[in-house]
Amino acid sequence: MSTLERQLRWLLPTDLYAAAWVDPSPAMLTKVFEHLRTLQHVLIDYVPRDVWDTPPEPGQQRYGWQEGTLLFTDLAGFTPLLEACSAEGMDGAELLLRVLNNYFSSMIEIISKSSGNLLEFTGDALLVQFNTGDPQRDIVQAINTGLRMQRAMDSFQQIATFRGELSLYMRVGIHSGRYITADIGTPQRMAHVLLGQAVTLAKQAEGAGSIQQVSLTSAVKAQLGDRVALLPNGDDLHWLVLDDLSDEELGEYEITVARRRSTSMFFDRTVSGLLEEIDTVLHRVEPLASYMPRSVLQLIVDTASERRIPPAFPTIAVAFVNLMGLPESVDKALPEETAAIVDCFSQAFSLINGIVELKGGILQKVTYHSIGSEMLIHFGVLNPDESDPHRAAAAMLMIRDVVSSIKPPIVQGQPIQLTCRIGLTYGSVFAAEIGERRGRREFNVLGDTVNTASRIMSRAGENEIWMNQVMAEQIQADFTTVPLGVMSLKGKTQAQPIFALAAKGS
Repeated sequence: MSTLERQLRWLLPTDLYAAAWVDPSPAMLTKVFEHLRTLQHVLIDYVPRDVWDTPPEPGQQRYGWQEGTLLFTDLAGFTPLLEACSAEGMDGAELLLRVLNNYFSSMIEIISKSSGNLLEFTGDALLVQFNTGDPQRDIVQAINTGLRMQRAMDSFQQIATFRGELSLYMRVGIHSGRYITADIGTPQRMAHVLLGQAVTLAKQAEGAGSIQQVSLTSAVKAQLGDRVALLPNGDDLHWLVLDDLSDEELGEYEITVARRRSTSMFFDRTVSGLLEEIDTVLHRVEPLASYMPRSVLQLIVDTASERRIPPAFPTIAVAFVNLMGLPESVDKALPEETAAIVDCFSQAFSLINGIVELKGGILQKVTYHSIGSEMLIHFGVLNPDESDPHRAAAAMLMIRDVVSSIKPPIVQGQPIQLTCRIGLTYGSVFAAEIGERRGRREFNVLGDTVNTASRIMSRAGENEIWMNQVMAEQIQADFTTVPLGVMSLKGKTQAQPIFALAAKGS
């Protein structure tokens, strides 16, 4: 037991850890093994297929170019649903979770049966990858998936809530091209990311689309020929798929992709035999665990036996950090310059994660915006505290400083200009484990507070930290905030007062 203690201390609930340390008997070690085996199944559901299929060693950086089709979705109508449920406390949280899990389960089933690879949840959005090695097939599968998903949304047009019936709608965007997939970070915290302009163009296709429609970029249209009927979207860059297909024409699902369920079986119930089996399963669990924020991993460890994290409506600070110019520079780089760009992104992610954890926050993930890659960060989701906005503001100032200190990579013989922009908000969110009950899922934060932070970030300039009025009011006694006036934000019916974070006050 003592030889495995260091590995086990972060992967066992505290009561099981203590009991096994005090009494390393066969019965107790069997409980340890069974917990780790359950934890392995849970973590497999939390990561993309590429990670659980061939996980790197924690801290091992790897990357490669891929040619494929990317599909982004976004949910419309979620904010009214969230508002209707949040006023009802835990009953509302449970209702919202049921609706979301029904929605995600339906979409995940379609993605899996359509041979898609669900890379991530971003709030209520999804990012799906198709890369069979046949570009034409990838595009057709992505379009068929998008159409099936839109048809499945008929089930969410009359949602009974505490404030009457509400509806959910979806936008879908598709782009095909080359991009880099990379595993970055430290042994303590890894991330699976996509780099390149193709990712941004796929996100822009979703944003340019309409609800109940599948939007394509011109690059996808050029490869389609006359396979499907298209309608112009009015901007000469995007096209809408005309869903005039019968069920027979849309066809059956392509391939059912089952998630691997690697299960360790053992028969040697001696202490030495059990320790050997525990060591084996640890080597499978540790790489997967490194993809989780440390506090989220602890939550997953503590709830592994129930396989359920209770939902909540905490009031928290949310930030989005965009590294300007870095993720997209891979498209312009010479082949020999690519590794340094990936390494620079890994450095930035690792240093930012270190700052966030130092200040008691969570770097949830690297996600994607119409202006490029961004990092979703929040403070207070597990243990809300009045100091959350102050710690968030202090962390953002430190992040801005550390980004300016990172040596930029070389692209076509010249160093790129590496800067950042940051959006910061304070408000209520919905925090829950969403997805399939016994399948692909993630612990996530959703709501207007999250969306507004992203939209404020997109308006900020180089090395600027912008925030909403509620956040500014929370920190104004300790930080210098500068009013920037009233601004219109996407998705907001009324313009919002926006403030800049200048520096720590005296």
